[in-house]
Amino acid sequence: MASFFQKARRTLIGDRAFYRAVIAIIVPVIIQNGISNFVSLLDNLMVGALGHAQMSGVSIANQLVFVFNLATFGGLAGPGIFGAQFYGARDIKGLRNTFRIKIWECIALSAIAFTVFLGFSKPLISLFLRGEGDPAMAEEMMAHGHQYLMIVLFGLPAFAMTQAYAGTLREMGETRVPMIAGVVAVITNAVFNYLLIFGKLGFPRLEAAGAAAATVLSRYVELGIVAIFTHRHHRKFEFIEGAYRTLFVPVALFKNVARMGAPLLANEVLWSIGMSTLTAVYSLCGLTVVSAFSITSTISNLFNSIYMSMGTAISVLIGQALGAGDFERAKRDVWRLMAFSVMGAFCMGIILIFFAPIFPRAYTGVTEDVRAMATDLLTITACAMPLYAFAHCSYFTLRSGGKTVITFLFDSGYTWVVSVPLALLAVKILHLDVRFAYAIVEFANVVKDTVGYLFVKSGRWIQNLTTLGGNADA
Repeated sequence: MASFFQKARRTLIGDRAFYRAVIAIIVPVIIQNGISNFVSLLDNLMVGALGHAQMSGVSIANQLVFVFNLATFGGLAGPGIFGAQFYGARDIKGLRNTFRIKIWECIALSAIAFTVFLGFSKPLISLFLRGEGDPAMAEEMMAHGHQYLMIVLFGLPAFAMTQAYAGTLREMGETRVPMIAGVVAVITNAVFNYLLIFGKLGFPRLEAAGAAAATVLSRYVELGIVAIFTHRHHRKFEFIEGAYRTLFVPVALFKNVARMGAPLLANEVLWSIGMSTLTAVYSLCGLTVVSAFSITSTISNLFNSIYMSMGTAISVLIGQALGAGDFERAKRDVWRLMAFSVMGAFCMGIILIFFAPIFPRAYTGVTEDVRAMATDLLTITACAMPLYAFAHCSYFTLRSGGKTVITFLFDSGYTWVVSVPLALLAVKILHLDVRFAYAIVEFANVVKDTVGYLFVKSGRWIQNLTTLGGNADA
């Protein structure tokens, strides 16, 4: 027994140098995400104070924007995998070319988003308004959601470009600059939300439209900070030197990135649509469910920061180790990162259980039924957090080695094959209360964790991508 615990300790617990490296990466990300999620909570409370219809309408619009955001992360993940490994191999030309690929993807994704949202926004919003409830309330939700979406649409290109810059900096191990830009952006968002939602200090009272305008402004502030800093410090961030001299990318590199990146883009799009589909399925239990889930997701995101930040740590540390050809370090560190993440999620879950009955009370514009439902959903979410953490780390481990097809099957494949059918079974066939339906879907993640463990343990994700060729600079 003693030897078992000693082996477990060697496998799951790192030394001080390891944790210093991890903390240096994740602390800025946690701070940025924490502040961003706290401001999102304040935004949610401010819009919620306007009434049930406005909060639900904005929440539905944000479900659609969430698909674009995840598509951006997925699209940029492909070149990001190569970027981290190029930097690990100290190949700045390769890193520069991956940045150029990101620029092209930002342009393409923004164009697609404008086409879809301008042409199909109302039919998409209506998918969330099919549950039982007052038809007049549904129409009001539609109006507020559409108005919000048409304004926030103009901030999407800035969001995408920010991710291109910030992602490349993180691949180099620089997480402070994206953190500072993110913090300034969320403060800008919070201040102008207050001014424009309620019409303070001489500003017009725009209500939900004001929340959208503040979001757009904050996106451009964030992009301005991260882009200007990167260009001013071009000697430190060498990839930016000559990055815009041409946007031509070596064909061989583009093909390799596209081959590995396409499954990630498809994964993020299908996964995010799957998450929105789950919300739409749950909303069949009644229109109040939309508000309850809006409260649940906003509050739970505050407590997700530790395990969510571990995705960045895995991408950087494991990606750089693979790029440097140090496979033993990659295999050793991944289990330590996973153990750290799961333990952090367990602790945050306990804290969330304590606060679950408290936070929903701050939403004065919703009914007591909505607050009670949100409390129960938060408790379920808290109990499932360690499961989320393990799956999250498994996903980023597989991704760091370029095993994107497996990543696709593991993530969005699971969502559509297991999660969505389970939700439909619980809601449409068994007619279970939404709380029981949600619990069944969330705790079924133990299946996903088991599959993730087997994939990571197999070591099939270990691969040095910098040896694939196509790195010549344009």
